[in-house]
Amino acid sequence: MNEYSLLALFVTGLLGGTHCVGMCGGIVAAISMQLPGQGTRLSYHFAYNAGRILSYAVAGGLAGAVGASTLLLEGMWPVQQVLYGLANLMLVMLGLYLAGLWQAVTQIERLGGLLWRRIQPVSKALLPVQNPAQAFLLGMLWGWLPCGLVYSVLITALASGSALSGMTAMLAFGLGTLPNLIAMGLFAQQLQSFTRHLWVRRVAGLLVAGFGVWGLARLVL
Repeated sequence: MNEYSLLALFVTGLLGGTHCVGMCGGIVAAISMQLPGQGTRLSYHFAYNAGRILSYAVAGGLAGAVGASTLLLEGMWPVQQVLYGLANLMLVMLGLYLAGLWQAVTQIERLGGLLWRRIQPVSKALLPVQNPAQAFLLGMLWGWLPCGLVYSVLITALASGSALSGMTAMLAFGLGTLPNLIAMGLFAQQLQSFTRHLWVRRVAGLLVAGFGVWGLARLVL
């Protein structure tokens, strides 16, 4: 993964904040209302999100390892070129989603339904959260919540060529999602208001898509 791809994935996580708040905002709000003590309790929110992003990184590493194993077929089929093209195609799709021009990535969420039905009962056993360690474990479980954005980035991680690159890709995306979810208890209204501006989403989305188009052009030329 080059620095442009990682920047594109970070922007995808950051500007996909409305989607992230929709998927995880209720969880964060529920945790906040049930937390012990007073104050902002940022340690709980950071622990929860650290667990969530760690799950993303683990999933990215696994996906990258699977993708890397296909490179053994390089002599029989141009696998590396196909994976590179797939990664950049996903960036184009993610950019169009962020720009509000195409919602195809949300259909990928159906793929994780079976896994989530097995994980969800375990996550309920961790509520109410009593300490940051428990919030971290809950975040690790909720990191597997079916999400079209996450799964789309996982496809990019699959095409990254190595476990480390796949992990790095998901880490960049996860860090991009962090400000929106942490900010929910601090200045969520201002942040969400900014990210919901059509021009912000269009510019960011077309920027991400542009990275993908540039990568595809490099493959062809």
